[in-house]
Amino acid sequence: RGAPPAPGPGYPPGRPAIVLPTRYHASFRMRPTQVPVTTGERGGFMGAMANPVILTVDDDPVVSRAVARDLRRRYSERYRVIRAGSGPEALDALREIKLRGEQVALLLADHRMPEMNGIEFLEAAMDLFPAARRVLLTAYADTDAAIEAINVVDLDHYLLKPWHPPEEKLYPVMDGLLEAWAATPEAALTEIRVVGHRWSAPSFKIRDFLARNLVPYRWLLTDDPEGARLLAAAGAGETDVPLVVTAEGKTLIAPSTAELAGVVGIAVQPTTDFYDVVVVGGGAAGLGSAVYAASEGLRTVLVERRATGGQAGQSSRIENYLGFPDGVSGAQLTDRARRQALKFGAELLGTREVIGLTEAGGARLLRFGDGTEIAAHTVVLATGVSYRALDAPGVSDFTGRGVFYGAVSTEAPNCVDQDVYIVGGANSAGQAAVFFSRYAARVHLLVRGADLTASMSRYLIDQLEQSDRIIVHPHTQVVGAAGGEHLERITLRDSRTGEVRTADTSWLFVFIGAEPRTDWLDGVLVRDQRGFIITGPDLVSDGKPPSGWSLSRDPYHLETSLPGVFAAGDVRSQSVKRVASAVGEGAMAVSLVHRYLAAQ
Repeated sequence: RGAPPAPGPGYPPGRPAIVLPTRYHASFRMRPTQVPVTTGERGGFMGAMANPVILTVDDDPVVSRAVARDLRRRYSERYRVIRAGSGPEALDALREIKLRGEQVALLLADHRMPEMNGIEFLEAAMDLFPAARRVLLTAYADTDAAIEAINVVDLDHYLLKPWHPPEEKLYPVMDGLLEAWAATPEAALTEIRVVGHRWSAPSFKIRDFLARNLVPYRWLLTDDPEGARLLAAAGAGETDVPLVVTAEGKTLIAPSTAELAGVVGIAVQPTTDFYDVVVVGGGAAGLGSAVYAASEGLRTVLVERRATGGQAGQSSRIENYLGFPDGVSGAQLTDRARRQALKFGAELLGTREVIGLTEAGGARLLRFGDGTEIAAHTVVLATGVSYRALDAPGVSDFTGRGVFYGAVSTEAPNCVDQDVYIVGGANSAGQAAVFFSRYAARVHLLVRGADLTASMSRYLIDQLEQSDRIIVHPHTQVVGAAGGEHLERITLRDSRTGEVRTADTSWLFVFIGAEPRTDWLDGVLVRDQRGFIITGPDLVSDGKPPSGWSLSRDPYHLETSLPGVFAAGDVRSQSVKRVASAVGEGAMAVSLVHRYLAAQ
C-alpha cells in the first residue's frame, strides 16, 4: 500500500495511516416523533432560530480540534460546529440543544472511545435527533465496525482517517450529507407549532396525532412567552387551546384531526373512485399489503383512521424482527414501509374511518364516516386491534391527562426522574418499560399473572431483569385513580392477598387486551365470539362453506365469508400476534387477491 502519508491537517502524529476511499451508504431517514418540552425557564422557540448544529465527538483532543477546525473553515457561516470529548458529554449537549428547540444537521463520532464508543453514541443520539445525518470516523482497522454500524444506526457514511486534504476527503462528503439534510421537511423549518396546556386531553390528542404521523412540530405551553405571543396573534385565549400554527402562519383553534391532516400534507381524499384493492388499516399487515400490491401493479389505496404503523409503530424497539439483529424502532419501520408503498405508487389516506362494507356485483363498496364511498375489486381488512380500556374507578377521567394507552413517545421526556407505571405483561408492555427506563427514575410493570413467561418474549424478560430501574409487580391490578388537574395517584390491589395500597404517580400507561374494531362488520362477515374475523378453512363446517357464500370453491386461506374480501394480521381470528407474521399475512393476502382476480 506504500508508505503512510506524513501527518497533516485532520490527522495527528503517532497513529498509523492507511488511506482507503470512503464509502457512502445512502439510507432511509425517519422523521422525528419526539419534541422537546419548553417552559419559560428552559427556553424554547424564541424569535429567530440559531444555526443548525454539526456535532463532533472524539476523545483525542488533537483529532477533535482538527475536525472542528476543518468543519468551521467551510461551514461556520451556516452551521454551528460543536465538539465534545466523550459520548456522554455529547449526549448532554444534544439534550440541551433539544430542550432549546434547535436543530442538529450532522453527527460525526469517532469509533474508538472509552466508556461509550461511536456506534453506541450514534444509537443513543438517534432518539433525540433521528433526522440528523450520521458519520463514523474510523481507522482502517475499524472498517468492520463501520459496516456493522450501517445496520445498527442507519449510518450515512464512514470516514477513514486521515481526511487530508479536506477539499477531497472531507468536504465533498459533508456537502452531500448536509444538502440531503437541508432537503428534509424538518430541516426547512416548516414545523407546526402547537400551543396548549400541559395536562389538556385535547392538546395531547393533537400532539399524539402529529407524532404518530411523523409530522415534526414544536410544543409550546400557554404560559411560555412565545406561546402567549402566538395566542395573542391568533386572537385566542388560554381557553381556546390547542392552537395550531402552520409554517405559513395559518392558525387552527382546537382543530379536528381531519382538519389538521389537511394542512400538514396528509392525503385525505382518494384520486379516483375505483381501485383494484383497498387496504383498510395502516399497521404492519396493511402496509405489507400496500407495498406488495402496489409493487405488483395493482391500483392500491390504503385507508387509515388514525396513523400508519398501528401498535407496532408505537414500539420503541422491536428486536425480534427478521433482518434487524440490533433492533429497529416502530417509527423507523413504519416510515420505511410508508415510503416504500408510496414509491410503488400506492395511495395512503389518513383520518378516514370506514363504517360500512357492501357487495355490489363484482365490486366491493366501502363507506366512510362522512357518507362518501370508495369501490374496488377486492378489499384487505388489516384494522388490527386496540388496547382495552382499563376498567377501574377514576381511570377514564384522566385519559390524556396522565393515563395513556400505548407507548406515547411524546411524554417520555416529561417523565424524567419520576415514577412511571405500566399495566400489561406482553411484548408491547415490556418494550415500553425498557424505553421509559431511559427517562424515569423507576418503571413499575404491573402484571396480573404470577410472572411474564406466559406472554412475553424471553429476550425482553432478560432485559427487564438486567435493568435496575424496572420493577415487576406480579399479581397486581389497578383498582382506582385520583387527582386534580391530572393523575396524581393510583390504587393497587394484590390479587393474592387482597391488600390495597396507593402509589403517587402522574404517569400510567396501559397495554392490556386486544380488541378488534369490527363492530361495523356485524352482519356482513362471520366473526368469532370476540369479534375477530374468521377466514379460510375455519369458515368451512362439515364440508360446507358459510351461509351466503356465492362461489363453487371454498374460501381461500385468508378470505372472509364475503368473496374478494381478505383479512390479515391481528384482526384475523387465530392469527399470530407478531409484527413479522402480520407483514407476512399482508403479503399473502395480495397473492390471494391475484388468484381471485384471475378467476373473475
